[in-house]
Amino acid sequence: MKILGIVCSPRSKANTEILVKESLEGAKEAGADIELLTVNDKEIKPCDGCRACVASGECHIKDDMQVVYDKLLEADGIILGSPVYFWTVTAQAKAIIDRSYALYHEFRLRDKIGGAIAVATNRGRFNALTEINNFFLGHKIIPIGLGIEGRGGREKEKIREEIDALRKARAMGKEMVERIR
Repeated sequence: MKILGIVCSPRSKANTEILVKESLEGAKEAGADIELLTVNDKEIKPCDGCRACVASGECHIKDDMQVVYDKLLEADGIILGSPVYFWTVTAQAKAIIDRSYALYHEFRLRDKIGGAIAVATNRGRFNALTEINNFFLGHKIIPIGLGIEGRGGREKEKIREEIDALRKARAMGKEMVERIR
């Protein structure tokens, strides 16, 4: 059983990554193989709306999203984490969500388990969690609750003060493994 954690932050080793790693640790404790994918060092272009993927099942844009497709298909569970930028997910998260349209038509992600994580100083966490959960539901991925909210902000490591969010993230990873079994 494999759980994939995707960090959609443009900053490395920041609050969203910490919370996604915490969730992956919970999954690992429950017996899963885990993998962390950070997209801050990847080139993932936005969807151009050509709809070529409707017929072929593949996106014609050749970039690092090809790696993401493979990892999404291999995983039994997907944790998608994003900081909140202007009251929603980051451009990096939105690009992955939009480009996943290539997998949508045959519901190639159906019945996987999904976990949403959103980190913000104040407003927008609910919007971001809704965006991630809509991605899950559109692909017929089964979400675990509404997801995990973290109050991180711009300071790296600030999320470590949010003991409740860390605890909930770890519990979500464990629950993901239990549901897959």
